[in-house]
Amino acid sequence: MAPSATADIALPSGRNSPKPPPAKIWSVSEPPFEGYKPVDTEGYARSNRETAIVIDNGSSAVRAGWSFDKNPRLSLRPLVAKYRDRKLARTFTFVGSDVFSDGTARGQSKNVYEPGSNIVNNWDVMEGLLDYCFIKLGVDGKNGSIDRPIVMTEPVANLGYTRKTMSEILFECYGAPSVAYGIDSLFSYSYNGGKTGLVVDSSYTSTHLIPVVNSKALLSQSTRLNWGRFQGAEYLLKLLRLKYPSFPGKVSDPQAEDLVRDHCYVSQNYEEELSKYLEWTGLEDRDRIVQFPYVEQVVVQKTEEELAAAAEKRKESGRRLQAQAAKMRLEKLKRKEEEFEYYQQLQTQLQDVTKKEAKRILESNDFDDESQLEKKVRELEKSIRKARNKDVGDVEEEVQEEPTFPLLDRPDEELDEEELKQKRQQRLMKSNYEARLRAKAEKEREKARLAEEQRLDDERREQDLEGWSEERRTARQAIIQKIKDRDRLKAELGNRKSLANQMRMKSIATLASDAPTKKRRRGGADDDTFGADDADWGVYRTIATGEQSDDEEEEDLGKALKDIEAQLLQHDPTFTEESTREAQTDWTKSLLHAFLHGPYPFDPESQKEAHQLHLNVERIRVPEVVFQPSIAGLDQAGIVEIASNILTERLADNRHRDDVFKDIFLTGGNTLFQGFEERLASELRAVLPAEQELVVRKADDAVLDAWRGAAKWAGKKENRTNFITRAEFMEKGGDYIKEHDAGNGMSF
Repeated sequence: MAPSATADIALPSGRNSPKPPPAKIWSVSEPPFEGYKPVDTEGYARSNRETAIVIDNGSSAVRAGWSFDKNPRLSLRPLVAKYRDRKLARTFTFVGSDVFSDGTARGQSKNVYEPGSNIVNNWDVMEGLLDYCFIKLGVDGKNGSIDRPIVMTEPVANLGYTRKTMSEILFECYGAPSVAYGIDSLFSYSYNGGKTGLVVDSSYTSTHLIPVVNSKALLSQSTRLNWGRFQGAEYLLKLLRLKYPSFPGKVSDPQAEDLVRDHCYVSQNYEEELSKYLEWTGLEDRDRIVQFPYVEQVVVQKTEEELAAAAEKRKESGRRLQAQAAKMRLEKLKRKEEEFEYYQQLQTQLQDVTKKEAKRILESNDFDDESQLEKKVRELEKSIRKARNKDVGDVEEEVQEEPTFPLLDRPDEELDEEELKQKRQQRLMKSNYEARLRAKAEKEREKARLAEEQRLDDERREQDLEGWSEERRTARQAIIQKIKDRDRLKAELGNRKSLANQMRMKSIATLASDAPTKKRRRGGADDDTFGADDADWGVYRTIATGEQSDDEEEEDLGKALKDIEAQLLQHDPTFTEESTREAQTDWTKSLLHAFLHGPYPFDPESQKEAHQLHLNVERIRVPEVVFQPSIAGLDQAGIVEIASNILTERLADNRHRDDVFKDIFLTGGNTLFQGFEERLASELRAVLPAEQELVVRKADDAVLDAWRGAAKWAGKKENRTNFITRAEFMEKGGDYIKEHDAGNGMSF
């Protein structure tokens, strides 16, 4: 049976069946340290003065190689870290993934780009990256220059100042003989054989849509969307912080990027899939569990022999305690029997002595009169009989004798001082006895009243079952509301900014500000009279619980709710087990539990489960921002709206418009989501005329084709005229740029 099929089988109570343990748990990636890279001298030895060094200066990775290579020889992150070790008196420089090899270097690392931007703003780091690239490519630089042409990619509409500064570094610092710039997405389009079409480039920091006609980019009609893989990873981090505010682990930026790349995909129908994403059926297939490192509490596991020995030891200890208790009971019984025999002999002795001697004997045994002695004998006899029958389980029912009070009927004048004392004692005993009788009678009347209420309730239920059920349901909802109010109040008291907590603190401040009217005297009592008035205790209850506590706070709401639900289950056919509060609060029915922990039970004491992230809704929500930027708070149009505007309005009068429809080209790492191509094609088809031919295709390699296209472009001799030479730079300055099919020099 498939895992998702188990959700279709309901338990007898009608609740969802708990899912089996997850088949796979994903782990987070370690810092991407790639190790030492040796210097590659083979490429420089093969090259000549016409062989160009090709650098794809991307915001996620910088790739470098030779124009005759099929793939770049270097790929490194745009990061550089420099710090000085005072103990060794040396300055260390880490470039690319090397910054993750050392904790200090990681903390000192700096990026070439401003976070979320593709414009270079840290030129010291840029120089460090270029140094690393030229050294690892084997450029000797013996004559003080790299003596090789350079082709470098740049973003659409790159700032003039950025290009000027880059040219100054390449020409003046490295002595490059010539330099050419081009747009990465146009290089990728050219490498994949594109001539006329719409280039959709969604990369690390932004998304661009560029129409191309006869290999000429119409940059004046291009549009930029400020969303890419970086913003997607940042958005996922925000969602996870909101979802797990007390998560004990830390998700780094590279880990967030890996989570987006490995687990997210583009939904073909976002609204419909989102509404059903947390449904129980198949949730185990949609929910991805990501395990973060944790330290589990060490629990010493005992062997079966040790457990058996411990159990036998407990049994032996129990037997010894039982034997000791039996011995103590026997000794106590013997003492009582001896005491009983002594008092019986004392009763016999009193029959043969004078009244005066009898009084002396009674006083010597701590008795005031013979009635007390008789009472003591009866108590001992009853206790001995009860103790003897306890072991065999034959407990005789106690016969309550009605007490007599003979002295109460005699006037005080006929009694002596001792009898007056006994009369007062008998009066008190009679009051206690009558109070017990009244309490017993009250209990019997209450029992009879409840029985009568139950009888009337049964009659009403038999006569009007619908009305009776409605009353019970109303009472049930009232109890549930009380429970919710109580839980809400507890939650508010835990928040120091809540209104309930502020009122509580206001009461405390009011009490603290009430100074005594008189100064406290030395050695005298305090004049504070708090507690003398009942209102003081009302304030105390307000401070303690946030509300005035009365009998409703003390009643067992849970028991009352279960009693009502038991009656409804027994007599109301429409009230099922699934209708009970216990079933409704079951974690298998909780949408919030499915969102936080998937279709699996959660143990808050488990360190393993506490360090787990469940990705479900986020898997389609993060990539959806490219199509609906508003869900992430971005005030821009989505790529479908932008593309349809370019195709149907901006290019409405262009005679090559139909050819543009036939080649919608996707490139950039952010287009690698599963379903991206299909979603864009289906949504564009929905907004375009039905007879319009539409073709959407992806780059062969959306990540590397930009570099490959630049290398192919640099290897063509006809493109040599598009390079800016050193002489032209010295004559015309850093602002000078030459126009070519893949560059930013095209007319805006």
